[in-house]
Amino acid sequence: MSKTLIFGHKSPDTDTICSALAYADLKTKLGEEVSPARLGEVNGETQFALNQFNVEAPTLIQEVENGAEVILVDHNEFQQSADNIENAVIREVIDHHRVSNFQTKEPLYFRAEPVGCTATILNKMYKENNVELDKSIAGLLLSAIISDSLLLKSPTCTEEDVKAAHELAEKAGVSLEEYGLEMLKAGADISDKSVKELITMDAKEFAMGDAKVEIAQVNAVDVSEIYQLHDELVSEITATVNEKGLDLFLFVATDILNNDSEVLAVGASKDKVKTAFNVSLDENDRALLEGVVSRKKQIVTALTEQF
Repeated sequence: MSKTLIFGHKSPDTDTICSALAYADLKTKLGEEVSPARLGEVNGETQFALNQFNVEAPTLIQEVENGAEVILVDHNEFQQSADNIENAVIREVIDHHRVSNFQTKEPLYFRAEPVGCTATILNKMYKENNVELDKSIAGLLLSAIISDSLLLKSPTCTEEDVKAAHELAEKAGVSLEEYGLEMLKAGADISDKSVKELITMDAKEFAMGDAKVEIAQVNAVDVSEIYQLHDELVSEITATVNEKGLDLFLFVATDILNNDSEVLAVGASKDKVKTAFNVSLDENDRALLEGVVSRKKQIVTALTEQF
């Protein structure tokens, strides 16, 4: 029998990669046959974490075989998962997002908690199963929390995340603040990224009512550097909107130092951005969203309400 695959969403971020690796480690130590996988390339921030703790990235896959047994981490919406996920047997979901566009043919273990990061849930699961965390896995879980919470500054961050982060930093043998800032800066280095990479490396598609919305987010130290590529961004995003039949593509450039985001809206429903955030789009269809850094809690929720 083939191993159960554990993977997160397309355009994987640090939580997706690290959670797949950590949950595979926990399952293996509990005597189960599993294997971590990923649905896309590893970004710079995540690679920094993997290098720091000397862990290899999961195997890259494009799709799963019909009838394959899988465990989803850090997502549940089918449009964010493997292309043929509806043909797989989903045994478990460990997630911290909304539940949407999801159904299975068989019962499963489904755990979704309102915390800032899937890794926070997995940290609890190690304790619940009386399994000791290795230093490297503690470092991966810590990295995921730092990433998803922007070093504990995101509104998605809960007391559980804060407590877990400090605990994991001690186990991993690193300074939470120093390591966290180094990792975030590594992820914010976009000097070698093409425009296509910028709009795809952390992009998620959402069903909002009858609308199809894609939201891509890029962290940066200097947002103005990204928008020097404005015309190229608009061209590439417009092509994506047409190809996928999207109602809205929202490109979010988040300033990790000032905790603001400047967004670019493309698509027939771009006016939804104005009403969702009570802002005006300038002549370039851009707007500054002060204090907005979380796609999950601040952007998706506001846009979903409008649609």
